[in-house]
Amino acid sequence: MKTWIVVVIALLQGLLLAAHWFIYRTFIVFLGPFSAPATLALRAALLLLAFSFVIATLLGFRFTNRLVTLLYRIAAVWLGLLNFFFWAACLCRLAGWALALTGLIADRPLAAVVLFGLAVLTGIYGLVNARFIRIRRISVRLAGLPDSWRGRTALVVTDMHLGHVNGPGFSRRIVRLAARLNPDIIFLPGDLFDGGKADAAALAEPFHALAPPLGSYFSTGNHDEYGNAALYAEVLTHAGIRVLANEKVTVDGLDIVGISHGDSGHPLRLRVVLDSLHLTPGKATLLLNHVPSHLAQAEEAGIGLQLSGHTHGGQIFPFTLVTRRVFGKFAYGLQRFGALQVYTSSGAGTWGPPMRVGTSPEIALLTFE
Repeated sequence: MKTWIVVVIALLQGLLLAAHWFIYRTFIVFLGPFSAPATLALRAALLLLAFSFVIATLLGFRFTNRLVTLLYRIAAVWLGLLNFFFWAACLCRLAGWALALTGLIADRPLAAVVLFGLAVLTGIYGLVNARFIRIRRISVRLAGLPDSWRGRTALVVTDMHLGHVNGPGFSRRIVRLAARLNPDIIFLPGDLFDGGKADAAALAEPFHALAPPLGSYFSTGNHDEYGNAALYAEVLTHAGIRVLANEKVTVDGLDIVGISHGDSGHPLRLRVVLDSLHLTPGKATLLLNHVPSHLAQAEEAGIGLQLSGHTHGGQIFPFTLVTRRVFGKFAYGLQRFGALQVYTSSGAGTWGPPMRVGTSPEIALLTFE
């Protein structure tokens, strides 16, 4: 294992241990005192949960079976609850200080029960919300667009994260939605797979039913490249999906470009790849690029519309604020960067916690005007 990976895992595990210790101390201060057996049980449970996600993730990259899938799902749900428990603990501390100033110190247990209860309810809401995939309908005007494309529809599906949480059943749901919307073409700009050890053929099998008149097109995201990208490309090709790895295809006069994630993360490399494709100035060109970054290079190359994902809109609060800080207005929705239009989808699936709080899962139906 590479040194930097070990360092990242160690830092992540350290943060998780610190968060669990903070929650444990808050339980003791606000809900205690507990009996010795209860205290020991609480310590043991939180210690086990503190290591659960890292262990489940590492196992998920090596094995695929029902036990690993169950462990990963439990750990992922707990990771989401941990986020809300941590903020509940922070609010408990603030409430404790306020109650101490007002002489209502005896009300601390009630405050803790209310705040941690709200954390649980928020987690449940997030689990339910993440299962309801919204359909966004967006109109796009693209300079140089052939007349034959006006009125046509394109379905954009990003960030399905197929794997231990979102399985073949999730694929079938997306395919059913696509069939109902009946798009002319389908674009899949990355993170179709979660990157862990999984039966890629079974996950992709429902895609055989996709049959848009103008085809389906995929380019890799970071999670696709964490896993067996070559295998993913093989099963998608077998399912009738065109994999664009730094390639350009022309579909009825519209140029469609797909950039692999590994080459899109470096401005110079992205410029070299785009230059090598010899794009025609003034011709309508659409780019599948997983991350909505390095937009200047895409605009300079004459791209008219970039389709991205990756951000999940932040997925769960407060990471929604962090994502907005990192990507600015390009964190979500249809935005403009000079002559370039960028549509960033919040994605259909989830990574880590199978929850959505402050964002919604989606697929987007674009209509060309």
